[in-house]
Amino acid sequence: MAKGTISFDWITILIYLLLISFGWMNIYSASLGDAPSGIFDFNEIYGKQAIWIILGLFMIIIILSIEAKFYMKFSSVFYIITLVSILGLFAFGKTINGATSWYVFGGVSIQPAEFAKVGTTLALANYLGDIQTNIKLFSHQLKAFFIIVLPALIILPQPDAGSAMVYAAFLFPLYREGLSGIYLFLGFAGITVFILTLVLGPFYVAIAVVVVCLLSLLQKKRRRPKPLVILGIIIGAVALSYSVDYIFENVFEQRHRDRFNIVLGKEVDARGIGYNTNQSEIAIGSGGWLGKGWTEGTQTKGQFVPEQHTDYIFSTVGEEWGFLGTSLVVLLFMGLLFRLLFLAERQKSTFHRVYGYSLVGIMFIHFLVNIGMVTGIFPTVGIPLPFFSYGGSGLWGFTILLFIFIKLDSERMAF
Repeated sequence: MAKGTISFDWITILIYLLLISFGWMNIYSASLGDAPSGIFDFNEIYGKQAIWIILGLFMIIIILSIEAKFYMKFSSVFYIITLVSILGLFAFGKTINGATSWYVFGGVSIQPAEFAKVGTTLALANYLGDIQTNIKLFSHQLKAFFIIVLPALIILPQPDAGSAMVYAAFLFPLYREGLSGIYLFLGFAGITVFILTLVLGPFYVAIAVVVVCLLSLLQKKRRRPKPLVILGIIIGAVALSYSVDYIFENVFEQRHRDRFNIVLGKEVDARGIGYNTNQSEIAIGSGGWLGKGWTEGTQTKGQFVPEQHTDYIFSTVGEEWGFLGTSLVVLLFMGLLFRLLFLAERQKSTFHRVYGYSLVGIMFIHFLVNIGMVTGIFPTVGIPLPFFSYGGSGLWGFTILLFIFIKLDSERMAF
């Protein structure tokens, strides 16, 4: 491709169109009443989503018509605007389902946290793309972590733990740009210790940590860990293990504790806090290999799965389209993620590459956690499935994220 030539990646655009189309079909089925009207009926959920999709297509034209340098030049401005928007929720936000995460204008609800991911992605790409930035330096790591953590800390007390958790996705581009793998190791190890402590108790976990660390000292490899490093890991892991009970009882809300206990098998509450997940599993399992047919799901039509058109939309796919349909959705998402990885890796600009890897990280966490939540593998944390779950903010947020990158990729040879 000659320098300056603009060529959009139509494979990515096609996958996007397939996802939003199939997503709308399942929203239609999940919200279909006894007397369905036109698809543009504002009184119906599927009608509202159709309008969001159509407006989103016009928004795509605007995004692709703007020069890529615009997003680079004004990345800091976008970041500040999104920070102000999520801060303003504490004064002007409306509480829905226990979370003050929405602005309401007339009958339209906007969730700024969905757009904050765009601002953070642009700001991080701009910082790491600066020729003066060296992510291997600790001072530069702190600045990068500050860009990432600040919006998450604002979102967390709304409370919206799901949206805040997504910001862990930004470790992916940091690692690609040279961040030491020790951060990923410590993060994974910390999560493992936390979960094992909930299951086994701190004493057994502490013993296991000590045994594993001592065995690592007996290795004959040249890069055997230093004794002081091993000692630090033991102290940190044991301290975390004996802090888990306090964190679990005093930091987590009761609904979060209940959901963890259900997933870990410590409680059985099919009619209480675990009702949504239990009904979702029933709906998916009842679909069999080929499903019951579009709009023919008995669990879906009977509205046995609460909020099925939002976070639990994948259960509609499972019931009505069966194993074949759910496999197709998973393959489409995996195809999109691998395609985006390919596009990100071929970028000439650090800004473009970091943006691409951030996009992949965000979409992967949403995809993994949502499907894991719906199938009972993960606790319910309220994370939508990209392009499938009902909601204009989520649809537009992911669309903006994706098509800014498509625009960046189209001009990659110009940088």
